[in-house]
Amino acid sequence: MNKAIYIATSEHNSGKSIITLGLMSMLIGKTAKVGYFRPIIEDFEDGKLDNHIETVISHFGLDIAFEDAFAITKSKLIKKKNKGKIGEVLDLIIDKYKRLEEQFDFVLVEGTSFSGEGTVIELDMNVLIAKNLGIPTIIVGSGVGKTLEELVDSLYLAYDSFKVKDVEVLAIIANKVQQENIKLVEDGLRSSLPIEILVNAIPLVSSLNNPTIKEIVDELDAKVLFGAEFLNNEIGNYSVGAMQLRNYLLHLKEKALVITPGDRADIILGALQANESANYPAISGIVLTGNIVPDDSILMLIEGLTSIVPIISVEGGTYNITNKIGDIKAKIYADNKQKIETSINTFEKYVDLDNLTKKLSSFEAEGMTPKMFQYNLVKRAKKHRKHIVLPEGNDDRIIIATSRLLSMDVVDITILGSKKQIENKVAELGIAFDFSKVKITSPIKSEHYEDYVNTYYELRKKKNVTLEMAKDLMEDGAYFGTMMVYKGHADGMVSGAAHTTQHTILPALQFIKTKPNSSVVSSIFFMCLEDRVSVFGDCAINPNPTAEQLAEIAISSADSSLAFGIEPKIAMLSYSSGASGKGDEVDKVRAATEIVRKKRPDLKIEGPIQYDAAVDMEVGQSKMPNSEVAGQASVLIFPDLNTGNNTYKAVQRETGALAIGPMLQGLNKPVNDLSRGCTVDDIINTVVITAIQAQGL
Repeated sequence: MNKAIYIATSEHNSGKSIITLGLMSMLIGKTAKVGYFRPIIEDFEDGKLDNHIETVISHFGLDIAFEDAFAITKSKLIKKKNKGKIGEVLDLIIDKYKRLEEQFDFVLVEGTSFSGEGTVIELDMNVLIAKNLGIPTIIVGSGVGKTLEELVDSLYLAYDSFKVKDVEVLAIIANKVQQENIKLVEDGLRSSLPIEILVNAIPLVSSLNNPTIKEIVDELDAKVLFGAEFLNNEIGNYSVGAMQLRNYLLHLKEKALVITPGDRADIILGALQANESANYPAISGIVLTGNIVPDDSILMLIEGLTSIVPIISVEGGTYNITNKIGDIKAKIYADNKQKIETSINTFEKYVDLDNLTKKLSSFEAEGMTPKMFQYNLVKRAKKHRKHIVLPEGNDDRIIIATSRLLSMDVVDITILGSKKQIENKVAELGIAFDFSKVKITSPIKSEHYEDYVNTYYELRKKKNVTLEMAKDLMEDGAYFGTMMVYKGHADGMVSGAAHTTQHTILPALQFIKTKPNSSVVSSIFFMCLEDRVSVFGDCAINPNPTAEQLAEIAISSADSSLAFGIEPKIAMLSYSSGASGKGDEVDKVRAATEIVRKKRPDLKIEGPIQYDAAVDMEVGQSKMPNSEVAGQASVLIFPDLNTGNNTYKAVQRETGALAIGPMLQGLNKPVNDLSRGCTVDDIINTVVITAIQAQGL
């Protein structure tokens, strides 16, 4: 049974990070606990961490200390090898790997990157490590600058190096291949390799291959003068500003990095003005050479501009700095979510995940961890793509979340608001945003506005709604967005980042209405705890439900739980367990439990039951020894909103659990509410679960 996979490269700059990120994303959706290990890393300065390790641990929230995620630095490895002590290195690597193997169900091991001193020994070292760890390998190679024959030969030689040492090779991945050559490369590799080897090719993605301003700052130890919040700007190309401005402007290209001496105020201001002009391409940033900072009057002028890009100052002449910048290779940093999500999406698109999964392991870990849950959510949402409307287009969090959702390629999105204002906000935020993939609509300017007004008027005229009232309401994003869902122009709506719950839900209650078998709209949170995902309901909508309503909430929550891959074991919570307690509130919970048993005898349910007896096996078996639910409840139903809302927030704050939701239940079509304190991740998660809800209609 495989417990690990080793990622090896055949050369420097092969784009191994795409494979690491893609594999890690895939693994955490299928395995309860995934570890990450790099046997050998580049040397790092005191106070700084290895970028590869920091990125993976940070992005995927792995419970691994930095010191445990690697064995030795490259310089120490070379010294050991020169002294004939390579055995000591292997002992150290095996010892640290085995510690991780004991802690995790699966460990992703990332080999070295072929750079600097010691490159000639790296392939042999990777073979030796994989052999001694006893784990299979995926080999990655780059197609940049190679003919088909050269690429196939280099990957076959790498494969043969592992195979001759009896290291099992599961897959060969040719990376950075021209899009039009994907099939040609795959066919060429398959003709040279054994049939059991999985072969895939990944195209060269310019946004991943291009460095960012942050990488320039790090490599050149630059001083950031302006635009520190936009250091993730991607550099498409670069040019030196040495000629007169009128001539230099003709050489500007999209995402250009302007390199110019710090005393060339004309080039600096001209480039900034061109960046704002609709007649010239946007630039990514400006590098000021010679350690020269513009005069105070120029700095004051720049500070007053409405749109700014990173401006950095470096030591060294323009010629030397330009050469250094040209040698900088793109990296992926922990805070560059755009690149990480693009990497994962690219990997999932071009690698045969089903066959790779079968080859990677022959076991299934028990349980549903938060990472597995989130991974599965995104996979399900992608499977049957849905269209979600976001009414609050003036909120920065909505725009950032949309940018990331577009990178994830998980849903189609309509944002309600002014396109010009949203374009300005995107510029201010300095984020990548593909306007061609999102629809931006102002309600009053929409082609559907009059139809929506008339539809609402006909639906609500018996409630004394006039045509003028209908016109006013349809200018409101929540009403317009809800009508889009009602008319089938969107599959679901997510709102509430800037508005109250009532503002979001009221339009849905007025004309989307509840399902035929539902009399109440309720909500659940998916509580992503350390080792499991629990469903909490109702924590957002109903202040004091009756026994009948509580029973309906329990049934809806169980169905939602099942729909999202969690086996429902329902605990009807109260301050008493079993038959011992008395009082109106306990009696209500007891009655609700009996209603559920009569209506849905297929469901496992226990109530009344206390929280500790519901979730702690020892306590549960002590208080209710014959229960199928006690100690292992996955769906926890609270007796009232006061208890539910406070409990979910207490659990979230005290344990660090991720609370996904609230997700509304009982409506004919999905409309979900956000907290006004929501984060970007909250918005993304809610959009994804809304899309999945829409799939079930």
